Amino acid sequence: MQTLVVCSGGLDSVSLAHKVAAERSLSGLITFDYGQRHRREIDCAAACAQRLGVSHDVIDISGVGRALSGSALTDDIAVPDGHYAEETMKITVVPNRNAIMLTIAYGIAAARRIESVAAAMHGGDHFIYPDCRPAFIDAFAAMQEAALDADPAVALYTPFLHGPKSDIVTEGARYDTPFAETWSCYKGGERHCGRCGTCVERREAFHVAGVGDPTEYADPDFWRSVT
Repeated sequence: MQTLVVCSGGLDSVSLAHKVAAERSLSGLITFDYGQRHRREIDCAAACAQRLGVSHDVIDISGVGRALSGSALTDDIAVPDGHYAEETMKITVVPNRNAIMLTIAYGIAAARRIESVAAAMHGGDHFIYPDCRPAFIDAFAAMQEAALDADPAVALYTPFLHGPKSDIVTEGARYDTPFAETWSCYKGGERHCGRCGTCVERREAFHVAGVGDPTEYADPDFWRSVT
């Protein structure tokens, strides 16, 4: 099935792109610039598209991102340290981010007559991010079916939705995903901080999956104290 992958350049979406390239027909990658401070991920998405030999569209919605104020990912607000399962991590929510991005991705897929859109939400996102939960995915798919009136029919593919991030690492390794060429850290420094929620989750996922983590962290052992 022809599939357009929403690819941020992070571990999850790059692993998904490699999975789709191996199991389906990868039509291309789409990345959104919403003004995120961790912009290095966009370069990782571009490298992924080049590696897999597909098109890569970067959609500039930074104007929209500026209007969605109050998140540590877009505003001058400190990204907290710790695990995702902490209330403090809710400051990293960008309101309606996935709903906006998926709607645009669906429009592009429909215009290009691509059969499905793939996104890399997973079980570890459910506590913090409402637009990563199964209820949202089901409702969004139903909304898009009504919006397009099944002409063309575009399916939503979210193979990681119910599993932990460690499952993504396992799948990524299965399809030779170059994990070192992905970016997760929300602080947007020269290397992964090792302390923010996404760094902690990334480090923990490699440990649980039993896969070597090639990532260079500024604080490589912090994750143990919060997991």
